[in-house]
Amino acid sequence: MSKALKKDRPKLTLVRGGRISETRVGRMRVAAAPKDAPPFPVEAIVFEEDTFLVMSADPTPRDPKVPMVRIMTNLIETQPRLPGSLVLQGRSPLRMLAIVHDFNQDPSWKEEWIASALRKVFEETESMGLQSLALPLLGTVYGSLEKRRFIELLVHTLHEAGHKGLRSL
Repeated sequence: MSKALKKDRPKLTLVRGGRISETRVGRMRVAAAPKDAPPFPVEAIVFEEDTFLVMSADPTPRDPKVPMVRIMTNLIETQPRLPGSLVLQGRSPLRMLAIVHDFNQDPSWKEEWIASALRKVFEETESMGLQSLALPLLGTVYGSLEKRRFIELLVHTLHEAGHKGLRSL
């Protein structure tokens, strides 16, 4: 290659990067990664949810196996979940529904609900002896909480909770 061609070519350098960013908080590995590609096997996954569990409802229409009167009665008797609470579902992986939205309010979320749900997530994680957890940035997925503020809430909650058993987040 001639010197003139080499001179005109842009200088390329390798940029390190990827889809996963990691840090450590004590002995806990904290990784930011896409939800479809966690960097470790997860025992539990946290989801943003609303007081009537509409956000996690299966939208697929199905033929009901019970009479319509029973369905209507169940709907009438349904009570909303308390904002800031946690609902556990399934087993492998465990689904933790963080109740951080109330669609009867505007905005549908409050920072104190997110903080409360985070505390409950880590209390359950500890009581169940879980070592790995997938956690979205609650309030930023379907709400307008700033990501930086969620991280501040998370760090505060982690320090408050002690996260003794949790190894991967």
